[in-house]
Order: sequence, then structure tokens, then C-alpha cells
Amino acid sequence: MSAILRRFSLLLLLFFTTAVSANLAFVPAPPGVKAEGYVLQDFHSGRILASVNENERMEPASLTKMMTAYVVFQELASGDIKLDDKVRISEKAWRTQGSRMFVEVDTKVTLEQLLKGVIIQSGNDASVAVAEYVAGSEEAFAALMNEYARKLGLTDTNFVNSTGLPHPEHYTTPRDMALLATGVIHDFPQFYEWYSIKEYTYNNITQHNRNKLLWRDEYVDGVKTGHTDSAGYCLVSSAKREDMRLVAVVMGTSGENARAQESQKLLNFGFRFFETHRLYESDTPLKEIRIWKGMSETLPLGLNREMYVTIPRGQYEQLDASLSVDSNIIAPAHKGQEFGTVTVQLGEEVLVEQPLVALQDIEEGGLWQRLLDDVMLWFY
Repeated sequence: MSAILRRFSLLLLLFFTTAVSANLAFVPAPPGVKAEGYVLQDFHSGRILASVNENERMEPASLTKMMTAYVVFQELASGDIKLDDKVRISEKAWRTQGSRMFVEVDTKVTLEQLLKGVIIQSGNDASVAVAEYVAGSEEAFAALMNEYARKLGLTDTNFVNSTGLPHPEHYTTPRDMALLATGVIHDFPQFYEWYSIKEYTYNNITQHNRNKLLWRDEYVDGVKTGHTDSAGYCLVSSAKREDMRLVAVVMGTSGENARAQESQKLLNFGFRFFETHRLYESDTPLKEIRIWKGMSETLPLGLNREMYVTIPRGQYEQLDASLSVDSNIIAPAHKGQEFGTVTVQLGEEVLVEQPLVALQDIEEGGLWQRLLDDVMLWFY
């Protein structure tokens, strides 16, 4: 009888151990999100954790202003313009309909004030004013917006204005908006801080940031709201908990509260069931290989950008990384030149694959070195 009980106990222990292990890997279906389209994406790894209609064309409304600000940030970085530049407000900017900063025609407003009017107050008048200042006209500015959209990989986006006011040829996708938000956060962290400001006062008029999640979730620090009758209520939000940052996009919801609630669902889902890890740093040797006929006998290989993975919680120990390196590498070699790949898998699923590149230049060796290596290669 005791032997039977011991066997039964072992079976129970095995069952519960298996159940606990399986539970660590279990990720339920994403929550139901009442939106025409949405995306939940990890900022570092780029992995999409949940989506519906992520590649469907939709109206961005004032989500457009993320690109408006991004173009201005680029111009500031180039040194062509400065935050304390005085911008004259044109009649066109003053008359622009929709949400407003309440700038007055023919007055001069600093570029910094206008940018905060764009980001915090979602001012259409401010958006037109900065567009005209940077490019001479809103039409020329839209061409810049589309050029930067191409560089950021926004493959199904087209801008015709700086405000997001409806136009048949003004469109984007949830996926593209996630990529744009990622670009803003990554490329301009010093300006991204402005997206968490809850209110801004200009001309003695105080307006609140329309992103309700800034008040509801301490981890949320951006990004942008949007609304028109035809686009519905949209929100791009981002939150950071410890070292993990998520970007959520909801488009075409029914109201201000709805866009906040649906975004919160996505963010909670992502943080609850996933974790992100940085596996390898950039420009750090992962392997040193033999290089033939060069000034040096070894060539360090590594990655030209950091490698991140996003996985179900509790599965880090199950990751498997492998390096594949070209054989018989012959000098010269140039920094950044690809000589293999780094692959990371979770079970049978390939999570990420990045090129293994030379971390330094290796020039061709002298005649004697090349002749000697020719002989050695016969035996090698």
C-alpha cells in the first residue's frame, strides 16, 4: 500500500510541476479592444504582441502631429533653427479650424512655445505656424513629413497637412503610428519628455493634455491623442515599467474615455504576460575568428545594434542562441561588413536574427603573409 501511495504522490508532484511550468508559458488571447484597429508593440524588440487591422489605412487625425513635431526636432538637431526663434503667425495659421493654441495673427511666438502648443494642446494653429516657418508653406512641409515617414519605415502612410484635418489622401495605419512613436521616443528623448506634460498655458489660457492615461497610470509618459468625426477617437500611448517599454495604438474608438480604457487594456496585457531582455550589446565582441592574408590573424565579430527579445514571462531560461559564421574569411575586412548571423530561438520559433559584423578594419597583409596563408589554407 505504501508503494502505491508513494507512486501516487510522485504522479501528483509531476502533474503540479508540469502545470506550473506550463502556466509560466501560457499567454491568453489579447483582451477585446473596441477599436477599428490597434497595435501593441514592444519598444526595444519591435515585437507586436497584439493587433487587429494593423495594416489597414485609417485617418490619423491629430496623431499626425507626432510627425509634425518629429520634423521640427530633426531641423533643430541640424542647427538650422533654434527653440528661441520667433515665428510670425500668419492669417492661415490663425484661421485654422479645430483644436487651437489661440495664437494671434501677426504676433511673434517662440518656436518652443509653438512646439508645446502642438504637443500638449494639440493646436492646429500652432501646427500650421511651425510648418510654414520650417518649410515656407504647409504643402512643402508635408513633403518633408513624407520623406521622414519613408526613412522611418512607414510604408502605408501619406501626409498632406501638418494638423491631421481630414483629406482623402491623408492616411496611415496603426502599425505605422507605432513605428512613428518609437522613432520620436528613440531619436529625441530630450523632447519626448514634453509629451508627459499635463497642461500648458499660453495667452492666459490653460489647456490640459487630452491623454487621460497621464493621470490614470503612473507608468504612462506619452504620447498623442487624435479626433475627428470621421476618424473617431485615437490614442498612441507609451508606458515604461522597469526596463520594459510598450507602445499601444488604438484608432477609431467611440470616445475620450473609450480610447483611454482600450489603451489601458493593451498596456496591462503586455506588462502582465511578457518580458523584454537585452541579450547582447552593440559593438561588443561575441566571437573572434581567424582571418587569412591580413595584417592581423583574428577578427572580432559582434552586432551593430543591441539585440532585444520579448518573450512570455518565465521563459528566459528556455532561450537558445546560436552563431553562424562564414568560413575562410579573407582580408581585407571592413568594419560593419557581415560575416554571419546571430539567431535566438524559443523552442522552434525564431525570435530574432541579426547579422554578425566585423567590429574593426583588417587590412590586407604583405606579400609574405599572403603566400604563407595560401600554404596554410591548403592544410586548413
